[in-house]
Amino acid sequence: MFGFLVSRMLPVVPKSVVRKVAKRYVAGEDLAAAVSTVKALNARGWEATLDILGEDARDDAAADGTVAGYVRVLDTIAAEGLESNISVKLTHLGMRLDPARAEERLAGIVSHAAGLGGFVCMDMEDSSLTDATLAMHARMRERFGRHVGTVLQAYLRRTRDDAASLAAAGANLRICKGIYREPRAIAFKRREEIRASFLASVESMLRAPGAYVGVATHDRKLVARVLDLAARLGAPPDRFEFQALLGVPVEDMLEDLAKRGHRVRIYVPFGEEWYPYSTRRLKENPKLATYVVRQMLGMGAG
Repeated sequence: MFGFLVSRMLPVVPKSVVRKVAKRYVAGEDLAAAVSTVKALNARGWEATLDILGEDARDDAAADGTVAGYVRVLDTIAAEGLESNISVKLTHLGMRLDPARAEERLAGIVSHAAGLGGFVCMDMEDSSLTDATLAMHARMRERFGRHVGTVLQAYLRRTRDDAASLAAAGANLRICKGIYREPRAIAFKRREEIRASFLASVESMLRAPGAYVGVATHDRKLVARVLDLAARLGAPPDRFEFQALLGVPVEDMLEDLAKRGHRVRIYVPFGEEWYPYSTRRLKENPKLATYVVRQMLGMGAG
């Protein structure tokens, strides 16, 4: 309970204190720091997804800057021989400013990635953008095929149907639980309901020839159920992978998965917009929020 209350106090915690904990979840503020992190992950046999932090571009200049940033990331991945792809939020490309221009920007990024043999994941945001994101994903797939994929959030009631449809189309999906606050009318709230939706969505992907799924969860019970499902269906390891956020303490699980021959990928965010991302992670993890306040009050980590 104390951790929960502390997490609500984060707006008054000095940024310097949050920054200390942010180092766990964010690779750094620039591309060089992110590259260093990816190289360390690759050395362990893990792959990465690079993400430039930010969303809801304030104007066209900012959205264009995001495109330029991702082009640099893609060029660096190729030049450095990194085992990494990229993830892009549509609002970071100006989706709420002008959807048509945002699509042009996304097409520019995916086209550049395709030319380098890379892959772009279209991230999923709140439910107001679900239909638009899936429609744009369909258009991108028509143009760029296997070089683009998207994300489904298992807590949305519609996700099982979306997964079945996209699986039939041979899509490359990341399936996660979901983090946005959504009304009960469109989203499951109970843990087992969300797990059931997640597992059903993964099953649709594993049953569909040509589909590929990223299992993005830190839920150990759910990972075990996915492994059982894959074994029951006879799905080979090259049909799916396991994904986790940088800094989340599940490394033992990931090491075990890798030793068992499964592909592991770590989401590596970086950039100047580290503060809002870090505070969101802290709100999701009250124990870490408590640690932050102890540091602020000079109480140490005990």
